[in-house]
Parts: sequence; structure tokens; C-alpha cells
Amino acid sequence: MNIEVILVNAFTTNGAGGNPAGVVLNADNLSDAQKLKIAQQVGFSETAFVASDDVADYQVSFFTTTAEVDFCGHATLAVFSTLHQRGVLTAGSYVQRTKAGMLGVTIAHNGKVVMEQQLPQKIAQPKESFSYPQIAKILGIDNQALASTNLPVEVISTGLPDVIVPVANGYLDSIVPNDEVIADFCDKHNVVGFHVFELCAPQSNLTASCRNFAPLFGIPEESATGSACGALACYLTEHTTLEGDYVFEQGRAMNCTSIITASVKSANAVISKVEVGGFANIMGTVDIPY
Repeated sequence: MNIEVILVNAFTTNGAGGNPAGVVLNADNLSDAQKLKIAQQVGFSETAFVASDDVADYQVSFFTTTAEVDFCGHATLAVFSTLHQRGVLTAGSYVQRTKAGMLGVTIAHNGKVVMEQQLPQKIAQPKESFSYPQIAKILGIDNQALASTNLPVEVISTGLPDVIVPVANGYLDSIVPNDEVIADFCDKHNVVGFHVFELCAPQSNLTASCRNFAPLFGIPEESATGSACGALACYLTEHTTLEGDYVFEQGRAMNCTSIITASVKSANAVISKVEVGGFANIMGTVDIPY
């Protein structure tokens, strides 16, 4: 039997760039093994499977080519943009059930999708393993590239735990990731990947440029990572004078520039809401045997 997979670019900028995701609607009768097989054949970093739910509007599960993950930002954007573009959903507010929890999603009249993420969890790690020299060595760059930022290396999750790594301007695009080294480190410390960023100039329309490496889950580099950008927004809220709304660029080094917006709301210096948003384009469909 075959099933339709909708191919969607998420977090596009002016219709270009973005991160591809597969979307399978009406996935109620698919087993996890079938979902993984479909995701492997699609070959994108993530494929999302949409099913009915008794409480939420939809239940959504996310599969890489190697395993199921609790949450995926760009695939969530792909799902709700597809439902809107196909006329299934109108502009409004919805709730999806994921393994990361019940999360709100809003569709604007212009088609922008904004998704709620989990409140940030900072995950303590051994200092010696996450020191500037150790992380710089893993990324193959000079120790000063990190140390000169005076910002910490931290593991933060707003759905998936990522290592947030600051680098000074000029170093981001020079990183040549060693997939095996990064995957081994992530496996050892139970994190998904590295989200490396450099802050942009104050006069720029962008807050930061980012790169994301998650080879442990079959993703050497990703051109847009909604969950990690949500975590980065929380990190910047805590460690810099920036606050409120953020605009992130990702995928530049892949010649596939994506734009991810993020919003962090706080009450009494405690983060109370995290949202990430963007636009998506449907590229086409493919029928996949399962």
C-alpha cells in the first residue's frame, strides 16, 4: 500500500530557503514501525504524522530517519501550514498533542504559523565536558572563538535538549563539523545536537545567525531548527540585554537561508511563555509504500 507524503519547506524567507519536512495526514492507523519506514524513504531530517485526538485538535508524532523524537519545530510548522494551505484549517488557535506535551499553535491570516514550546529546562552537565576548550575542540575551532563571547555553553530544552554554543563573529561559517565526534558527544551526554550561534550587529534586522548539528539522529546539519531556536531565545533572554522578540537566520552555510522568529514572555524575571514562528511552502507530494 502507498500513502501520500506532502513535501513542505518550513521557515522559508520570501518563498525561498527553509528546512524540508514530510507531512502525513490521516496517520491514525500507522504503526511506529511503519512511520519510521516512511520517514526513512522520505529522507528528510523529520517527517510528521498527523492523527486524531480525543482532547487536542491533532496528535502529531515526529520521526527522523533513525528514530522517533518528542518534538520538532519545523515539522510542526509544516503540518499546520499544510492544513491551512489545503483549506482544512482557517486562521485561529489550535492544540497539538506531542510527546513533549500539549502545545498551542496559532495560524495568522497571512499564513504565518506560531507554535508554543515547552518552558525552558536548563539541564546541568559536568563543567569539564562543556568547557570552552572541550566544546571548541569538538567543533574544530579556536578556544578564543567561544571564550571571547563571555557567554556560557549550556544545555537547554524547550522540547528537545540542545547544546547552546556562542561563537564570536566570523567563526560560525568556518566550522566544519565532524559528525562522528559530535554524535559520540551527544550520545554520551544525552543531548540531541549542537546549536551554535553568533550575535548580529545591533543595526541588523537579525538577532543572531545559527547552525545546528545533530548527526546522532541522522542530521549532519539542519537549515532551520525551531525547537533549538526557542531554546536560544530563552538563553538570550537570560544572558544578554535582549528581550521579547527575536529573529534568527539559519542555513546560510548550506546556501539555504531560513528565518525563524521567536518570542519570550516573562513575569517577575521568570519565563512564562515561549513561541516560535515562520512561514512554509508546499513543494509537492510523493506516494510512499509502507
